[in-house]
Amino acid sequence: MIEELLPQTVVVVEAHGDEGTDAPLFPAEEALLTKAVAKRRREFTAVRSCARRAMEKLGVPPQPVLPGERGAPGWPAGLLGSMTHCDGYCAAALVRAGDLASLGIDAEVHGPLPEGVLPAIALPAEAARIGRLSEQRPEVHWDRLLFSAKESVYKAWFPLTGKWLDFTEADIDLHADPGERTRGAFRAELLVPGPLVGGRRIGHFQGRWSTERGLIATAIAVPHG
Repeated sequence: MIEELLPQTVVVVEAHGDEGTDAPLFPAEEALLTKAVAKRRREFTAVRSCARRAMEKLGVPPQPVLPGERGAPGWPAGLLGSMTHCDGYCAAALVRAGDLASLGIDAEVHGPLPEGVLPAIALPAEAARIGRLSEQRPEVHWDRLLFSAKESVYKAWFPLTGKWLDFTEADIDLHADPGERTRGAFRAELLVPGPLVGGRRIGHFQGRWSTERGLIATAIAVPHG
């Protein structure tokens, strides 16, 4: 599902249901779960199982994936990536650092946001666009899609900057592909100074989205040039 949203240089491994929830952990990872509830342990374990399978596909020996600053995952030297999980699904996307500058993925259950969340994450212009899209294409939960896109934006942003990015600091314009009902693209205009990539400051990210199998998926690949 997410693999189709990203360049072919990116390796994506997904898991559904209980797949990978009983995979072995490295001692350093296990130490992070001493007080974790069962749900947290299952998600933590399954998504790291996906990450290690992705490492193997890239020819890198499996290694621990430990959270760093603001919880961002730490990757083996020469790799960069992103992970996501929601009820019944998780995925890890990895790529060689020479092929992309950054990467961000997110998955959400395809349902409406809880009441009161949209005003907290959406700019007035975004909320207006979401309203119009919801009238035109009510089969898509555009509010949840916007939330997912903002999560992917942050995951792509943070490795490039090491800084927090608020929901209101990126203006996201979503649209469906011509003739498609379950896929599309989005542009995230950064409302603060963007990161330097290849010696040039960039002002926006381009992303892709899909709604399939009861899930929403969003992904951003940031090229070097």
